[in-house]
Amino acid sequence: MNQPFKWSNIAGIILGSAILSFGMNYFNIANGLAEGGIAGVSLLLKYVTGWSPAWTSLVMNIPLLFLGWKMLGRTSLLYTITGMISVSLFLWLFSEFALPMDDSLLASLYAGGVVGLGFGIVFRFEGMTEGTDIIARLMQKHYGWSIAQTIFLLDFVILLFSLLFLDLNRTMYTLVALLVGARVIDFILEGSDGAKAAFIITEKPRETAEAIMTEMNRGITYLEGKGGFSGQPREVIYCIVSRKETIRLKKIVSREDPLAFVTFSDVKEVVGNGFPRV
Repeated sequence: MNQPFKWSNIAGIILGSAILSFGMNYFNIANGLAEGGIAGVSLLLKYVTGWSPAWTSLVMNIPLLFLGWKMLGRTSLLYTITGMISVSLFLWLFSEFALPMDDSLLASLYAGGVVGLGFGIVFRFEGMTEGTDIIARLMQKHYGWSIAQTIFLLDFVILLFSLLFLDLNRTMYTLVALLVGARVIDFILEGSDGAKAAFIITEKPRETAEAIMTEMNRGITYLEGKGGFSGQPREVIYCIVSRKETIRLKKIVSREDPLAFVTFSDVKEVVGNGFPRV
């Protein structure tokens, strides 16, 4: 079933494509750095042949687009085409923008940050900019590979391939840029606050839960537990709080039951009451 079309997603994809294209010209190409995916191959061709990545990336992406168009669905296909064309267009428009830097490490940090920001915005608005994402989805469908695993493998192969054309230093700085970019993408997709899942084992579950709901305005869920030593059934309190609320939660639990046992674990993403909605 096709997902609903949103003009706001088109605008976000175009904005993200502009940012990442600017970053590739201003930092990557200006300082001889490569990139992951089809973009990385197009930059290597730029260094070896002088061909514009604006056109080589589009030419390489078109066959992959035909390969996966049935799988994408009408709306995702439109978003993907928008991303691919926008990247090529902005790579051409920003081709004269460049900032050569004496400090290669600083250049790689800037490259990773700006390009990662662009990719993150594109992904945030449900878009894609190149065919490696399509390959990853096909591998997941037919072979059960995770999308992240496939993209990492493809980027790693392209990075090794770049050793044929770039010196070891520039290849390593490219790796730094990729790692920084990955963290920026995660930040854009998951947000800055994050959340914690709390499991609370206490002799006063009702009093503790009531205090959490009243004072923190957070919902709780009772899970059925059983003491390993005593064999007695007990209620375990489960709730989600933001990172900055963990201290307050611990104080409330400690006040209600100084002997309570509390564990926290990171939550990758949370959507719903009290947290951002989709």
